[in-house]
This record gives sequence, C-alpha cells and structure tokens, in this order.
Amino acid sequence: MMVPAALLLLGALAAVLAPRLLARTDWQDREPVVALWVWQCVVMAVLLCCALSMTLSAAAAWQAVRGHVFAPAPHAVVQAYAPASGPWAAATAVTLALGGMWSATMLAREISRARTRRRRRRAELLDRAPLLPGEEPGGERLVVLEGERPDAWWLPGAAPQLVITTAALRRLKGQQLDAVLAHEQGHARARHDWLLHSSAALATGFPQVPVFAAFRDEMHRLVELAADDMASRRFGRLTIALALVELNEDSGVFGPCPTPQAHVPQRVHRLLAPTDRLPPVRRLKLTAAAALVPVIPLLVAFGPGLRALG
Repeated sequence: MMVPAALLLLGALAAVLAPRLLARTDWQDREPVVALWVWQCVVMAVLLCCALSMTLSAAAAWQAVRGHVFAPAPHAVVQAYAPASGPWAAATAVTLALGGMWSATMLAREISRARTRRRRRRAELLDRAPLLPGEEPGGERLVVLEGERPDAWWLPGAAPQLVITTAALRRLKGQQLDAVLAHEQGHARARHDWLLHSSAALATGFPQVPVFAAFRDEMHRLVELAADDMASRRFGRLTIALALVELNEDSGVFGPCPTPQAHVPQRVHRLLAPTDRLPPVRRLKLTAAAALVPVIPLLVAFGPGLRALG
C-alpha cells in the first residue's frame, strides 16, 4: 500500500498547493495560452494520482484485478508491488472508483445541460430570426438579431453560429466589429467550451477541492484573455478594447458596484496598458515544465517496477 498512499498524498499536495503557487505568479495575464496549458497539466496530474492509486489499490485487494494489471509483467515486478494489502486497499479502491464515477456523472450532466441550453437558444434564435424560403437551419454562420442591447456571442455546436444584435452593429465602428468576430471565433477554434464544461463539472462534483474550484474560475478568466489576444493580433489592442467598451458601456460593468461582468474593466485595462510578453525561451520552459507535471505520478507508480527490472 506504500505506492497508492504516496500517490494519494502527492495528489492531495498538488490539489492544495498548486492553486496557491499559481496565484503568486505574475505571468498568467501576460501569457494566457501558456497558463491554460499549465492549469490543464496540474489538474491532469491530480486526476492521474487518483486513477493510478485506485488501480494499484484494487490490484492489491483483489487477485482477479492483480492478474489483469500485472498480466504481462515479470515475476520480479509483481513481487515489487506485493506488500500486504490489508483492508485499506479495498476501501481506497472503492472510494476512488466512486469518485471517478461521480466525476463522469458530473461531466455528463454538465454536457447535457449545455446541450439543453444550446437547443433552447437555437429555438429562441429561430423564433426571433425565422428562416427565409430556401434557407436551411444552421446554414448561416452569422445571424443578425433585432435588439436594443448591444451584444455578440458564439453559439457552439455541430453548425456553430455567431450572433450579433443590430444595436451592436450600430455601436461598433470601423474594425471593431471584425475584432469582436475574431474574438468569438477564437473561442470556437480553441474549443474553449470544452474547457469550461470540464472545469465546471469538476468544481461542481468536488466543491471542497481547491484545485478544481480554482481551475473553473481561472478557465473563465483565461479563455477571455486568450480570445482577446487572438483578436488583438489581427486588429490591434485598442480596437478590441474600444469594442468591449461599446458593447458593455450600458451594462453597468464600469460602475463602482460589482457585477457578474466585473472582469470586463480588467480586460480593457490589460489591453490599453499591455505588458511585454515573456521571452520565447521562458514560454518554452514553462510549457515543458508543465508537461512534466503529469509525468511525476507515473514515475511514482512505475518506480518500484522499474527498480525491480533494474
């Protein structure tokens, strides 16, 4: 039980310490794409710790599972994982298996709710913008809605559509409309909706785990920063900043009272007062270091077997 226990301890430390360590960094707003990758690697490492601990605990508790897990392994490797199991092995394996099933259930529920919301919004969209003779549902990638509130959003799905209101068309000037379209298309190309669904499922299923709650909050913030950067590379930071102001000027987000869209002023300030990007070498180092984080649970899990072979 030493290896499963070590994996659980490693996963618990990562779940508690990783959000605190990442919160102290000053580069995430400068490199949101790298930050998205780092967060995904950290969460993957925590999930790997749980999955590997569950597998080894089940192998220690039940001969049938051990036979499948170590079927191709030499006898020396099997012996390296053969300490007395005790009652804790079965309890650990069952608990972690239930946690995995709960995670899958939460993810399925989140995806189901997202599909329901998407179907409802598509039905509302079809009601407000009925098809003309000869048009097919989902055939137009850009839909213009009559509306007094300036707004634009990307509706994901098999036939993704960009929706924009007439009030937004009246407000956005010059290349501001193109910048907004590029921002929403950036979300679609990077499949940010899947990141949001996954992070929401983990945070909802395990609200007491710090890394999952921080993962959800950071995903909502970082995907917007990443999409802002994608748009600003084509049309400039000033253009996308002015577009954000025009779209949100009447929503109260720039007032003294906090609102659900309180991140918008921060995004505008970041665009208007940009800091230098990290040097390419440091970006590469951060990316490589993050990729190595999920390797640590694998080394812990396979360490006794590798030592036995050596």
